[in-house]
Amino acid sequence: MEQQKKRVFSGIQPTGTFTLGNYVGAVRNWGALQEEYDCIYSVVDQHAITVRQNPADLRRQTRETAALFLASGVDPSKSILFVQSHVPAHAQLSWVLGCFCPFGDLTRMHQFKEKSAKHPEDINGGLLTYPILMAADILLYGTDLVPIGKDQKQHLELARNIAQRFNGIYSETFPIPDGYIPKVGAKVMSLQEPEKKMSKSDTNANAVVRMLDEPDVIMKKFKRAVTDSDNCVRADETKPGVTNLMSIYSACTGKSFEEIEREFEGKGYGDFKTAVGESVVAVLRPVQDEYHRILADKEYLDDILKQGAEKANAAAAKMLRKVYKKVGFLSL
Repeated sequence: MEQQKKRVFSGIQPTGTFTLGNYVGAVRNWGALQEEYDCIYSVVDQHAITVRQNPADLRRQTRETAALFLASGVDPSKSILFVQSHVPAHAQLSWVLGCFCPFGDLTRMHQFKEKSAKHPEDINGGLLTYPILMAADILLYGTDLVPIGKDQKQHLELARNIAQRFNGIYSETFPIPDGYIPKVGAKVMSLQEPEKKMSKSDTNANAVVRMLDEPDVIMKKFKRAVTDSDNCVRADETKPGVTNLMSIYSACTGKSFEEIEREFEGKGYGDFKTAVGESVVAVLRPVQDEYHRILADKEYLDDILKQGAEKANAAAAKMLRKVYKKVGFLSL
């Protein structure tokens, strides 16, 4: 008898383009992940509106994010790919789970505090309760594993607590999800402030390489990357800029730090930065080509999202029926 694969749920907001850091750390593993696990990928547009969005931009970015999933190796015949707002059960389960989540737990969330400080003019209810929607996203599919970064650990903990509380009251209903720390590539740092992680919200355009940047833009950013006055390519904690470029080059070429040091022995930073930029262009070009091809075929993309929504709705309906029955909702 074939052993059932563990289920992975991953949701990405359709705001801002993925960075090189996102690609190296997570995106390029998506294809491999679906061979080992039963994967559900969602463009979580409902999460995006906790911060005010331009409606036309949000619609466009939702399609673009879905196209990027597909271009990065997500295969709709092996995984489910859908848009969150196409599956009403996310919002429906969120309401029920909210009734099992103490108010104090929500006010303690780091991201609520950070975003409230960042947008004091718009501290809305969604900003407070979106970790409950995130818990619904995860628990709705009986998820076993959730790929998370450090900033999402607290949200996963909340989802686990809600599931345990619900199970304790109504008997076993939700599997308790665990965090999945992907086998990551190197952590990619800012090209301008190499002590800081590369972030898609960075206001300095030269600090961030985005997955959809044109090749000449990528090359310019690497040529402007911060290094030091040493002009020697070696990994060292006193050389954060050079070490960061080496780890990017290593992630793109598979070469070890020792091989990179040998390759650029006696050569200056100019040659090194050019080589790093070219390796990034070479890695991203096939993904960019596929992305533009998919995005140009609106019918094909929408068809995949429709099929994904049908599969997700079918899976979600089972869990929602179970939950509704346990809490005592009348079914007709």
